[in-house]
Amino acid sequence: MRIVMTVRELSELLGVSLDSIYSMVKENQIPHVRIRRRILFHREIIENWLRSSN
Repeated sequence: MRIVMTVRELSELLGVSLDSIYSMVKENQIPHVRIRRRILFHREIIENWLRSSN
């Protein structure tokens, strides 16, 4: 299992559109990192974020 996820992988995992993920990133609603032009999500941080937002 990879440590980081792309926008597409995260949208599939969460069952939401790519536009939703990009909006959440733009509004800093979801933990992410930018490496040059790429937006990446650390799998463990996203899992903890999902657990804490319930």
